[in-house]
Amino acid sequence: MIVGVPAEVKEGEHRVAVTPDGVRELSVAGHRVLIERGAGEDSAITDAEFSAAGAETVSIDGAWGAEMVVKVKEPQPAEYGYLRDDLLLFTYLHLAAYPDVARRLLDANTTAVGYETVQLENGALPLLAPMSEVAGRMATQIGAHYLERDWGGRGVLLGGAPGVQPGRVVVLGAGNVGWNSAWIAQGMEAEVILLDKNLDRLRFVDQIHQGRIVTQASNRGAIERAVADADLVIGAVLVAGGRAPVLVTEDMVKGMKRGAVIVDVAVDQGGCIETTHETTHASPTYVLHDVIHYAVGNMPAAVPRTSTYALTNATLPYVVELASKGVRGAVESDAALAHGVNIVSGHVTNKAVATALSVDAVDPRTALAT
Repeated sequence: MIVGVPAEVKEGEHRVAVTPDGVRELSVAGHRVLIERGAGEDSAITDAEFSAAGAETVSIDGAWGAEMVVKVKEPQPAEYGYLRDDLLLFTYLHLAAYPDVARRLLDANTTAVGYETVQLENGALPLLAPMSEVAGRMATQIGAHYLERDWGGRGVLLGGAPGVQPGRVVVLGAGNVGWNSAWIAQGMEAEVILLDKNLDRLRFVDQIHQGRIVTQASNRGAIERAVADADLVIGAVLVAGGRAPVLVTEDMVKGMKRGAVIVDVAVDQGGCIETTHETTHASPTYVLHDVIHYAVGNMPAAVPRTSTYALTNATLPYVVELASKGVRGAVESDAALAHGVNIVSGHVTNKAVATALSVDAVDPRTALAT
């Protein structure tokens, strides 16, 4: 199969969807890899490194002309013209948050597989996990930065000082994002409260961190009290394929401390804070009700070298599988990839995505068989 890797065009996006090692794996498996010139520069990977691994460097048209296109982020408006009915697209899609992208893919009859909905039998999301870990670790350091007075914050040092109370960090959701956020905050010696509905998950965190992270069962009252006293609130709630539920209302935000900070990592799934809307790396924050809001939809792009390698370590086996077997063969042999198929031949084929878009879902195997 011919595999194309275009450069990312989303604002502030510096990752690339394959590394030289990935190119080599695909080449050894008998596939041809076309990479847009300069696609890896922001991840400190040169065209010469890709070429040495066996890739051909091409124009943007050449990369998008491949049979399968592998990306990092959902297609942007400038890329809609490349969508077509004989294209297999493998990337983060987040269609619940980006319904216009869904409509474009449906209209073009493109077959689209989303990293974020590839799901193992135990419920794990192997292609979302590495970026969730990066985003979670970043969320705390970003929040700490904006708590500084020069950036409009309360002037709070998360770790406090001898004789001075540390900052209070409230993390909503104990999945990969939330756990990593809480872990970094605890390491900075902040006072950390982690809320989740899953008591088994809270037990796991409590055992690992031996009480250094305060765990609380999530409900409206607990969230209201925690948010009101927080210096930093991190939204880390995930519904696989669906829109994130709103846990923090505008009234709760109004009750927060002046100069407190919100980092809504869930914004790429619609956000779990009522007052957040997606921002960009060029303009990452805004102030509403005297609270700083940070809601960049592609946070890991700020550390592209780390993020590119973390992401491609996870995606490469699936890229090779799709290229070697085709999407129909890969889905028949790998149930996890069947969950990843979001759109086929004008049909939505993931139930959670279909629910979020208010359309009927078609079984991916049925859609691929027609």
